[in-house]
Amino acid sequence: MASRDVRLPPPCCHLQDYRSSGGSTPCGGGAARPFRSLHRCLRARPLGRAEVRREADEVPRCGSCHAGAGSGSLGPRLYACLACAAVSCRAHAPGHADLRRTGHEIAVDVDRAELFCCTCRDQVYDHDFDAAVVLAQKALSFTASSPAEALPPPEKKRRRVVDYRPWAPDPMERAMVDRGSSPLPPPPSTAAASTSSSPHAVPPPPWGLRGLNNLGNTCFMNSVLQALLHAPPLRNYFLSDRHNRYLCQQKSQRKKHAVVGRGAGAANGASHGNATALGKTLCLACDLDAMYSAIFSGDRLPYSPVRFLYSWWQHASNLASYEQQDAHEFFISMLDGIHEKLHQDQCKSHNQGNGDCCIAHRIFSGILRSDVVCTVCGFTSTTYDPCVDISLDLDPSQGSAKTAATRAHSCNGEAESVLSSKTCGISTLSGCLEHFTQPERLGSDQKFLCQHCQVRQESLKQMSIRKLPLVTCFHIKRFEHSSTKKMSKKVDRYLQFPFSLDMAPYLSSSILRSRFGNRIFSFDAEDSDASTELASEFELFAVVTHSGKLDAGHYVTYLRLSNQWYKCDDAWVTHVTENIVRAAQAYMLFYVQKMLFYKASDNVVPS
Repeated sequence: MASRDVRLPPPCCHLQDYRSSGGSTPCGGGAARPFRSLHRCLRARPLGRAEVRREADEVPRCGSCHAGAGSGSLGPRLYACLACAAVSCRAHAPGHADLRRTGHEIAVDVDRAELFCCTCRDQVYDHDFDAAVVLAQKALSFTASSPAEALPPPEKKRRRVVDYRPWAPDPMERAMVDRGSSPLPPPPSTAAASTSSSPHAVPPPPWGLRGLNNLGNTCFMNSVLQALLHAPPLRNYFLSDRHNRYLCQQKSQRKKHAVVGRGAGAANGASHGNATALGKTLCLACDLDAMYSAIFSGDRLPYSPVRFLYSWWQHASNLASYEQQDAHEFFISMLDGIHEKLHQDQCKSHNQGNGDCCIAHRIFSGILRSDVVCTVCGFTSTTYDPCVDISLDLDPSQGSAKTAATRAHSCNGEAESVLSSKTCGISTLSGCLEHFTQPERLGSDQKFLCQHCQVRQESLKQMSIRKLPLVTCFHIKRFEHSSTKKMSKKVDRYLQFPFSLDMAPYLSSSILRSRFGNRIFSFDAEDSDASTELASEFELFAVVTHSGKLDAGHYVTYLRLSNQWYKCDDAWVTHVTENIVRAAQAYMLFYVQKMLFYKASDNVVPS
């Protein structure tokens, strides 16, 4: 891990003498670790600040002048001697050190848990002391389980809200567009909608909204494809001809001709094999490019993604069947197929962690940070792992199990149940993210080898998000598999999810800031990523849902286009309300960075 250079204050001679003498503390300790046991005398406060532990009704007072927190408007700064725990104010601390002779020069600030030299009358810094304070903060964050011990949440900083307005051409730009392009013919539904004068008329469907035929239990594929076809960065990439399927096939054919040419001296019987090898190259990106051309052609008839299904079967032969598959597994396999083909063509290093190896990882790849902290010495082992999605558990502690009433909304003559009448709990996406990023104590069977202690120790683990992708996919773990009971089941717990999401509280920089406060040694240069923090606001544009049982279910996608919601159920596409979407049993949620999400204007004026 790279760390930035930190300019430390000059060492205090009294602190060095205290350390060399093995300074004794009221909590114990030794020459090797004079501050290690201090974490038992400390407690954590909001925003990472620590203080000396005391009773709730206890008011510390100076032993000489009896001045305490209640004296004056703010009260004096009080310091507790590390040798005898005597409390003194700033004026009487030097006298206490002189009276007790040697060994009583170093004290700790009662309210700020900072070292103070009574003889020098100044604050002093010690790396091991800060490590003890940080260890106390980490340990105490796990023990504050009861409501009495739980700390109040810190006040959230108000973020600057940016109003994203759709682009509108000025007269000069409109003239340039008219000269260089020709408008697409409006679909038949547009003309019918324009003649309707009802204020509640359903708006015409936007371009690119087209159903996908079910080719035999392929609703899992159709649901994910609908989300990817309308992911703004991926859509813009293919529609701007960044991946031309004709050029890609020609390039692949030239490579095959070169391979065949090198083997020209083979037997004549190989000619048939060469002819087969010179056929069309399987490429998921090319098939996706062809699908984009067909979907955004203006044709409203359902499209059959036969070629794409065949290519995916060739890539994932273990999933090649007409049985129902998992939509999340298809999503991962599809991105892997696109990455594998484009990685071979571009001859780039396999470095999807940086998100620059192919279009799939440039859009969907993020980086997770995992901190494993030794509970004995405080050593932290940090690892970074690339990811294309974030899998979240439905935290059973959120909400209470209640019997929800059944409400039905009529949409195009179809009644849809908003909530099931059976007993189920309610979870929230923010609660799932907090559960994902909160620290957890690893069991005794998961002890890790501490590089500082050189033995296996119990540890604490905390996950956070180091880098956010352009499109964040949340996978909700609704399918549970038990190896001991040899059974699987589906979790029908209801999940509340917002249409606008701020990911700032779950970033590594935010979590480290709340964990350590202003401890100067705890931050590395790589932990502060201004670009990630500025792009932490996301907008929901697609929801993949699963209804039914584990072995007999159906996938449906809800798309947010032009600020309207549409239900894509294989070949059928219908307009729905926000309440229908919020009540859906979400399985995969697709969020895009707000700067890439263009909301439709409330008052659309036809040109």
